[in-house]
Amino acid sequence: MTDRLIDDIRKELDSGKITSQDLFDEAVRKAHKYQDEYNSFVTILDKKEEVKVDTILSGIPYALKDNISTKGILTTASSNILKDYIPLYDATIYKKLKEAGAVLMGKTVLDELAMGGTGTTGHTGVVKNPWNKERMMGGSSAGSASSVALGIVPFAIGSDTGDSIRKPAAYGGIVGYKPTYGRISRYGLFAFASSLDHLGVMARSVKDVSYVIDIVKGHDDKDMTSLPDEDIKYIEHLDDNIKGRKLFYIKDALEIETSNDELKEIIDNFYLTIEKMKKLGVEIEEVNFGKELLEAIYPSYNVISCAEATSNNSNLTGIPFGSRIDGKNVNDIMMKTRTEGFSELIKRRFVIGSYVLQKENQEKLFLNASRARRLIVNRMNELFKEYDGLIMPATEKVAPLFDEASDKLSDEYLILGNHLCIANFGGFPSITIPSGFVKDMPVGVNITGRAKEDYLVLNLANKLEEVLGYKGQVKNNE
Repeated sequence: MTDRLIDDIRKELDSGKITSQDLFDEAVRKAHKYQDEYNSFVTILDKKEEVKVDTILSGIPYALKDNISTKGILTTASSNILKDYIPLYDATIYKKLKEAGAVLMGKTVLDELAMGGTGTTGHTGVVKNPWNKERMMGGSSAGSASSVALGIVPFAIGSDTGDSIRKPAAYGGIVGYKPTYGRISRYGLFAFASSLDHLGVMARSVKDVSYVIDIVKGHDDKDMTSLPDEDIKYIEHLDDNIKGRKLFYIKDALEIETSNDELKEIIDNFYLTIEKMKKLGVEIEEVNFGKELLEAIYPSYNVISCAEATSNNSNLTGIPFGSRIDGKNVNDIMMKTRTEGFSELIKRRFVIGSYVLQKENQEKLFLNASRARRLIVNRMNELFKEYDGLIMPATEKVAPLFDEASDKLSDEYLILGNHLCIANFGGFPSITIPSGFVKDMPVGVNITGRAKEDYLVLNLANKLEEVLGYKGQVKNNE
């Protein structure tokens, strides 16, 4: 039941063939069944919330990334320093879903404090890929992606700071959407890098993503970066005619001399995908983005995100809340708590961030990274004057094996592997949908559009999804 699309579930609920309790019980059963194998969840709830409203989502279970605040429910951000933290307030996105009657069934594993792209650094263990347990799920929204890919829930909420919804979606053969910056309130999201953080949705179809986005989007007085409400429902524009729309892809990111057969197959899959898009009447052209700008994405992201993360997480000291290690005095307590409470990866990020923010380094590092970010965004906005969106392979590889090196630097890694971050730099709406298989693993295609044109990005993705044939795809291991 929970491995079907929202329209199908809604019909059975409305006809009385199934109940909300049936759905909740099935989601919880599957979550427990798969937990030891895949480690999707930090918390699996044992009691269903009461539903007293009538919306498209009422009575339907979903999963929530564990860096989103839920009053009275453990919220750890997959970090030892917050392993026992129970919030006193609800995030706006959780509140909106609850008011719409959607039923939370669990909180999902992430890379610690959402700082990572592997799904391997959460304090409860590694998240494994449903298509191959020897491969990564990707991150940081690893548990949310795997819970949808396994058919435990029809949709899940994640967060995306560089690609943390869209890359795991590609690795899991599902849809992952990061809307325009500010389209969804971030109140209650544990901040990683505030100028880059977005909340978004993972599901098994563009339509299901749109149902959820329509409910959770909107202005929030508790988030000063949230956008004014739109008088528009995205679900009503999914079938708009896209004939005559124009997309571009980045030539200098795809024309790579490589002996990597996997990369060649992914690029071949992409070219087949855009041929199918062209048959829908969409014009697609190649452009040179600028290799220097493309090579600046990764270092700029590292500098900015580490600096903002260091500032945002300075409150995790063990003093006001969270786990605490005893010490001789306040400084000793903070030192021991942060030393033992964070993984090595997180501590390295904080060291980098602190270095970047030192007065003598701000001009050379932080401000220069911010200037590079602005040049990259300016280039995108320049192209958006002529084109309606960017279309690219979602990833440069299939989900990596756990024993593969993940920090090597190459032309392939620096350019093709990091273009998704452009959407975070500019706050652009961006979606990944499944486009096929390479080496028996799912791969995806990504579409990124102009800021505030979420309806068009979803419209383009929906039309492409119809001809690709992977709508509703689920890796059901039962």
